Amino acid sequence: MHTPEDWKRMSTISRILSLLTAGSMMVSGALNTAAPQNDVDGPLFLVNRQWTVSEAYEPGDLTKSDVAGQVRRLRPAAAEALRDMFRACREETGLQLLSISGYRSYEKQSNIYARKLRSVKKNVAKAQEFVAPPGASEHQLGVAMDIGQKHKVNLEVSFAKTEGAKWCRENCWRFGFILRYDEPWEEITGYRYEPWHFRYVGKEYAREIHDANVPLETWLISHRAEVLRELVSGEGSADLIVPATPTDLAVPATPTDLADAVIPLPEATPTDLGAKAAD
Repeated sequence: MHTPEDWKRMSTISRILSLLTAGSMMVSGALNTAAPQNDVDGPLFLVNRQWTVSEAYEPGDLTKSDVAGQVRRLRPAAAEALRDMFRACREETGLQLLSISGYRSYEKQSNIYARKLRSVKKNVAKAQEFVAPPGASEHQLGVAMDIGQKHKVNLEVSFAKTEGAKWCRENCWRFGFILRYDEPWEEITGYRYEPWHFRYVGKEYAREIHDANVPLETWLISHRAEVLRELVSGEGSADLIVPATPTDLAVPATPTDLADAVIPLPEATPTDLGAKAAD
């Protein structure tokens, strides 16, 4: 039979374990916020030759965007945003944008890549200058769209000189999109310049990335460092709250002696988050 002291001791141990569990949940939540590129269903999942999508992955909520063009399937938020962007372009410029290629399955990407390999006589390096290997294309996520305009539907660098491309470049962030592969970023993204390729990340992130004028790889490094800096300083309390934790278990997320810790921003290099590839 347990004595009152036994029950008291067990209650104390249980309380300590609860505190440790709550603290672990807090830190885990913050670290997940610091690494959004790991969430395949999130808006910031990173895809390049190093960060790839599994063969089995296919978004379960694909829908056709109500826009002119072909291969219009995207995830719902991206499909709606694309429709709004195309309509705004038409209203503001009179130009008709066209969807060229949205969602693309792993199998479809494999077939495209295989054809390119055959056309360059099995020269892998040459093939990857033009086509991403299966699993390394953002199109598999259902949040990327290759865009053209009326009378300009070929995916060529010359598209950048069209009024439609210029408008998209300057305004895509208003609708949650970013120009993913700009010419100055080739060594970081690992992809050739693609003025037609736009990636949906949501309005909040799109504006930040647009204002920073950096590729997604570079912005993610900065974002991660900022979240971790808030974690150790205690400023990022919104990311550290666990609603299910009882009030009497609330403890500071980090020791006060870590409040002045500084996390240096790493330089964005191809080996950080990217490597040579082509989409």
